[in-house]
Amino acid sequence: CREWIRYACVQKGLNADSAGGQLFTSGSYRLGVHEPGADIDTILVAPGAVRREDFFGTATSSDDENNEGHRDPNSLAERIKRHPDVTNFVPVEGAAVPILTFDWEGINIDLLFARLNTNTVPSDFDIDNDAVLDGVDSATEKSINGPRVTNLVAAFVNGTPERYQTFLTVVRCVRKWAKARGLYSNKMGYWGGVNINIAVAQCLQLYPNACPASLLRKFFLVFKTWRWPQPVMLTKPHDAGYGLPVWSQQTALRQVAPMITPAYPAMNSTLAVSRQTLQILQEEFNRGHEIVDSLWKQYQRDSLSDLDWKSLFAGSDFFISYPNYLSVCIVGPTQLDAQAWAGFVESRLRKLVSDQLARSLPLKKIQLWPKKVEACIADQAALLTAAQRQNSLTYFVGFHVDKLRMRGDQLNAEIALQHFRDWELNRFQPLIPGMDVVVKNFKVKELPLICFEGIYEGGKQEAMKRRRQLRNVDPIRQEKRRLARLEELKAKMAEIQKKKEEQQDKKRKRAEIEEEEKLSEAVEEVEAIKKEEETNVETNLLESALDTVNDGKTREEAAADREKLLAGGIFLADE
Repeated sequence: CREWIRYACVQKGLNADSAGGQLFTSGSYRLGVHEPGADIDTILVAPGAVRREDFFGTATSSDDENNEGHRDPNSLAERIKRHPDVTNFVPVEGAAVPILTFDWEGINIDLLFARLNTNTVPSDFDIDNDAVLDGVDSATEKSINGPRVTNLVAAFVNGTPERYQTFLTVVRCVRKWAKARGLYSNKMGYWGGVNINIAVAQCLQLYPNACPASLLRKFFLVFKTWRWPQPVMLTKPHDAGYGLPVWSQQTALRQVAPMITPAYPAMNSTLAVSRQTLQILQEEFNRGHEIVDSLWKQYQRDSLSDLDWKSLFAGSDFFISYPNYLSVCIVGPTQLDAQAWAGFVESRLRKLVSDQLARSLPLKKIQLWPKKVEACIADQAALLTAAQRQNSLTYFVGFHVDKLRMRGDQLNAEIALQHFRDWELNRFQPLIPGMDVVVKNFKVKELPLICFEGIYEGGKQEAMKRRRQLRNVDPIRQEKRRLARLEELKAKMAEIQKKKEEQQDKKRKRAEIEEEEKLSEAVEEVEAIKKEEETNVETNLLESALDTVNDGKTREEAAADREKLLAGGIFLADE
């Protein structure tokens, strides 16, 4: 790198002997917690005479049309690209923090460029001095703050050797957990290495004497109960007076889960975290705390028992957790074009999910899976060439539909996708024909087999079996089944009650009919008695009249005479 800086200074007619230049590392590699296969974050610090265009080798003359699309073969980017040990070389010049990413002998390296406002970068250059930021541009500020933040975090946790080792152990565990659960990607809206370092350092400040296992438990407890958007800060931000914007709560009203870097200028390192990704993080914090807390209670009961930590670091069930999925296939005409295009699209996928789909569609939950699938998963009817299908990769988005907010039976994501193309993807330069993003909708059972390879031993069949098991033990589904069973029992009880009421109505009607019949009979009997009484009254009156004309005979004597007459006794006596 110093040789290239000397060359760039000589080309400009400047003194190259004192130009200097330094290469710094940051993140997990600088702390010593990197794993095999992890990338190394490096920052090249150069004097002000060397510009970013020299670093990337891009043309700077607007009137030289022949240079368009060509790079200076003597630029650092082209020198690295030509090296025989370098593969997968991708320059990303248009990003907020321009970067060269490549594999050197199989080790992934992210190289950033920082241009100071000085004529020299001596060998004793102190990157932790705030004065190095005097007069630098935004990209340099963000690039150079990587090692500055890492150094300060290490200083905050470096009270004793034991304490520092506790910090490193817990950082390794949290990184392993985040990668397994699909939460390790700052550009996708989750947490990156710097965020994990700051979060664990915050827990160590709260519990300075905790052992690694206890601190890991406290980590999940702290962030399970953290009162977002309350910021996570290791120290209060300060303004060193070099004109750079410093984070403050007054200017961060719309930031969801701020985590503030300790170095000047203080900035929110989780600016990409959205409400949707915070929901995913919160669920995983709850899950992690439940597992670690159960292990801690098991240890409290029996300190000699073997603790099973595998469940904490188990892979995510993302591909069986949602009923609906979108595949976002990124294609390019050539391998080099596809790499540059994919890097640009990846840095903006979180905006498609959080800013477009989540805001325009009636969704309860949406999740972007940060791990890419090295395959073209697109509709066979899509108008893609063989080269595009070969130079492609795919990301997946899972989502739950909020049926209460649905209007109609179908979701229309075309408008959101078109806005994403118009407002985000069209910013890429140069946008070459053949660079495209193809989206396809899947039901969970329609997902291709490649999604389950390396995750479930039995592939898709085992994944679907696992899905059924999770659905059976899901508390929400259990509650729904309980409520459905309760409604079923209520319906049966209502039906039984209805039958009882119908039977009671029939009995009541029969009783009323019988009562009416009895009442009718009583009325008829009373009327008969009344008629009989009326007849008796007339008879009595007649009998009284006859008594007066019956020669003094009594009524009984007259009745006896009548009986005799009817029997013929009177006529026999006369004879």
